[in-house]
Amino acid sequence: MKPFRQLAALIAFNVRTLRGRLGSAGAAVFGIAGVVAVLVGVLSIGEGFRRVMVVAGKPDTAMVLRAGADNEMTSVLLRDDVELIRNAPGVAKDAQGKPLLSPELYVVVDLPKRSSHTDANVPLRGISQGAFAIRPEVKIIEGRTFEWGKNEVIVGRGAHSEFAGTDVGSELHFGTNVWKVVGIFDAKGSISESELWSDAAVLGPAYQRHASNSIVIAKLASPASFQQFKDALTSDPKLSVKVQTETEYYESQSRTLRGLVTGLAFIVCSLMGVGAIFGALNTMYTAVAARAREIATLEALGFGGFAVMMSVIVEALLLAVAGGVLGAGLAYVAFDGYRAATMNWQTFSQVTFAFDVNARLMTWAIVYALFIGLVGGFFPAIRAARMPVANALRER
Repeated sequence: MKPFRQLAALIAFNVRTLRGRLGSAGAAVFGIAGVVAVLVGVLSIGEGFRRVMVVAGKPDTAMVLRAGADNEMTSVLLRDDVELIRNAPGVAKDAQGKPLLSPELYVVVDLPKRSSHTDANVPLRGISQGAFAIRPEVKIIEGRTFEWGKNEVIVGRGAHSEFAGTDVGSELHFGTNVWKVVGIFDAKGSISESELWSDAAVLGPAYQRHASNSIVIAKLASPASFQQFKDALTSDPKLSVKVQTETEYYESQSRTLRGLVTGLAFIVCSLMGVGAIFGALNTMYTAVAARAREIATLEALGFGGFAVMMSVIVEALLLAVAGGVLGAGLAYVAFDGYRAATMNWQTFSQVTFAFDVNARLMTWAIVYALFIGLVGGFFPAIRAARMPVANALRER
């Protein structure tokens, strides 16, 4: 136990002497904090986008698209296809015994952003009457829902905050028609809040889509019913469809953007991390050089090289933890909940979301800070342990 008692004594000694090295120690802490803040800030974009998609996905809801289609923009389902899907086994029924499903039409319209006044692609979804039963989380928070058969739209809370001309009472020009905004809805943070909704029966003719839809969304009797539902549709020779759970579908929709964000974060933070490592190296080398006589005296008194080396590494890790916690805290204050819009690279339309600085992301960022501290303290620690006692004692 002697080496560990020595190590504890040396760590306590190093902490007490930090006051005399606040300049170099502070530079290392703030350097690591900057790297961590940037890392968390960039990754929170991907986390926020993923959260929007995860909230939207439910394992007891199925998405049916045309076979080969990657998204709703490239999918076309005809009226006969919808009837076959409606009668498939495994679909839940409402109180009147009607299948709970919603054939929907997905188009993209141009709306100006409130901040820049530049046009952006915004999803306009034509829904059927079963849509609200399938998505019980959707609630009108201002105005009212649209009336079936009329040129009226309701706007998601996220779309309303990002795009101009979406206030209740405004008129929008889409396709060949003029549409009146009659309500704003909340969907508990899901991707639906990025969309405008209208009656599919009215939207279809406005876009020359009289007898077709983009997707059919079906509520299943239970999550276990999915395989039965999928097998019935994919084995029917009259149909050529792809069937996914809502969770699987939105996970695939978020994959491209999350990959881009993660790659960007890796490149930026790798470069910044190298700088932070050099900063930590400089701090710890300076600390070792400034305390050369102290270290030599301790070794002359019987303190082993292992204890000296580990004490330097632990000091570097303590500085890294301080920087990691500071950086994660700054990122949380600055970014968490910040609302923005970005391109969904699957549909080339805008998705509104809030940056998500969660506990998992902050934990990984602190682990990254510890890695910087470990690398930054390792070589100075070896130098401290190998320092010739006689030469160090002669230094002034």
